[in-house]
Amino acid sequence: MKLLKSLEELLFELVSWLLFYPLTVWRSVTRPLSMMRYADLELGDRLEDQYDDTISPPLFLLLTLLLSQGLSAAFPSVYDTAAAAKELGSGSNLLIARGVVFGIYPLSMAVTLLRWKSVRITRNSLRPPFFSQCYVAAPFAFVLGLAFDFIFMPQEKGLLIGLISMAIATVWYAQAQVRWFKLDLDMPVSKATAAFVGAFAVATVTAFILAVAIGIEANNLSP
Repeated sequence: MKLLKSLEELLFELVSWLLFYPLTVWRSVTRPLSMMRYADLELGDRLEDQYDDTISPPLFLLLTLLLSQGLSAAFPSVYDTAAAAKELGSGSNLLIARGVVFGIYPLSMAVTLLRWKSVRITRNSLRPPFFSQCYVAAPFAFVLGLAFDFIFMPQEKGLLIGLISMAIATVWYAQAQVRWFKLDLDMPVSKATAAFVGAFAVATVTAFILAVAIGIEANNLSP
């Protein structure tokens, strides 16, 4: 009976994603600041009541990366994603690696916020801003991944579309973050922009180094 109950809950949870995932995407894209405030408020609820009408932020980011990873397989590419998954051992390991790399962005933004607030960085203090940031990091990561899929198409067939998609993703992400810093830290737009640029630069450099390190380690471990 316990096994059946567990399967029942699992089935309900998986099916409910078909409803709540698109709703979370829509709300995150059209109302990013509201979703970030919502994430903060939900952490104050009881565990069983948190994110009752959406997907929880870290799970939302992982599901979006999973969707992006599946979509990448449909694109002709000079970069062999199947080989990358094989080098890492499995597709799930590739997803975890992508999650860690793109998780650098919400982490960097959350740490920047806490430092500007002069708040001691602990797991408890980091959790709310990190969870908030996952809601805006997911659409950014999806469109950015799509941009790279176009860029890596053979004979540069999708180069222009890829560059445009990358620009759109970056501009949308930037405006959401600048507004978030401005409101949360009560600072002028110039300082909010500077805070975002610094955090974004650190995140991008760190993510690139981490991705290269994962690639090198995967090559060393592959037979």
